[in-house]
Amino acid sequence: MRDIAITGLGVISAIGLSAEEFHRQIMAGACGIKPAPWPSAISGQQPWWGTIGGFVPRDWMDEKIEDGTDLFAQFTLAATEQAVRQSGLGELDPLRTGIVHGTSIGGARALMKAQHKLDKEGPTAIPRKTEIQIYPNMAASQIAMRYSLHGPSITVTTACASSLDALGHAAWLIESGKADVVIAGGTDGGISLAGGGADGDFVPATFYTSTLYGMIAPSADPRRAMLPFDVKRSGIVVGEGSAIMVMERGDHARARGAKIFGYFRGYGNLADGYHPSAPEPSGKWEARAMELALQDAGMAAADVDALIAHATGTPKGDTAEIRAINQVHGKRRTPLPVAGVKGHVGHSGASSGAMAAAESASACGAEPVAISSSLPANTSSERPSSGISSRSVPSPSSGGTIGRTGSTWPSTRLIDSDSRRRSESISRILTRTGSPGWMISRGFST
Repeated sequence: MRDIAITGLGVISAIGLSAEEFHRQIMAGACGIKPAPWPSAISGQQPWWGTIGGFVPRDWMDEKIEDGTDLFAQFTLAATEQAVRQSGLGELDPLRTGIVHGTSIGGARALMKAQHKLDKEGPTAIPRKTEIQIYPNMAASQIAMRYSLHGPSITVTTACASSLDALGHAAWLIESGKADVVIAGGTDGGISLAGGGADGDFVPATFYTSTLYGMIAPSADPRRAMLPFDVKRSGIVVGEGSAIMVMERGDHARARGAKIFGYFRGYGNLADGYHPSAPEPSGKWEARAMELALQDAGMAAADVDALIAHATGTPKGDTAEIRAINQVHGKRRTPLPVAGVKGHVGHSGASSGAMAAAESASACGAEPVAISSSLPANTSSERPSSGISSRSVPSPSSGGTIGRTGSTWPSTRLIDSDSRRRSESISRILTRTGSPGWMISRGFST
């Protein structure tokens, strides 16, 4: 069992520009999904998006860095600054601090915008710094330059599992002795301008790709646009965001008296090997990912007290994930509470795993409260799908309750399970101190 402490959290999201605000809004049932300013690719449908409003790059960086970076790197720098400040580390050791950052598409927005300018105005209209804006590793590079770091720097590009892969690789770096501290997490962004609005007549193609691939749900209500584990679920809402954690050796954190949100204990990774986007229908590889994480942490399924699911609201994805959760947790005497965050912010791509983990860590670091008030509700879901052996945490509007409402949560274990259908399944475990805990499931599916 690893002794890796989480001492700093940073979040940039559609419902909050800090981990604290994200947590408050999640617990209040806020929804950051709103109408998109462009017509739908399918006639008659209302297009939705989960963009980040109110973000001002100059609050986090100077003009030169803003000019030379894509929005995804800007989100990353802001979330990183929050996490590093909160960690209380002060000046980072340049040789003993690593970076592992995950992203699905990196600076694709900068590339699409450059193509748009080329098509409209010719080659000389292409921004001079486009070349360095598009690289997926530029977020990690900007972190290294911001803090003058010369330790390991790794960029992971594994679709929706990218940020959780980043956490797992960060844990490996610390466990292997190659770093004492690692800044880890993930980001995807750039649907809109920094402030969350449209960018003139430029429309990024990525806004429409999910629709054309059959992944977007038709809905006239933003709170019903994404329905995790709901019987009426039919697709996702495109979102964006960044979530970053400071992870460090447990003895290192305790020696300096740091506030510790939780401990990262285990990691599992395996190939689903079934389809580019759809999960293996039985969910057996997602279940195996969870089992590997449990084994790596030296824990049993009964040690998990709640689960935050990937829960994209897609028919195939949720069905396989439900089956996987049932395989691992279905024999419990008390149904396992299951929650999700995508109904609040849409599918934020590579950042979604770390975003859910940051929310879990925020709950772990809060004052002791009943689990019923600690879990993020599936804010848009009201009628859980059939076949669920666990208990879905209901939308605040549905008036339901979850199991184990009498339990308190002074500290927690968190299992973070991510199945990336594109190529592999992944799991992570975080714990605080000896008490029941949380599991989180992540993935990419239709």
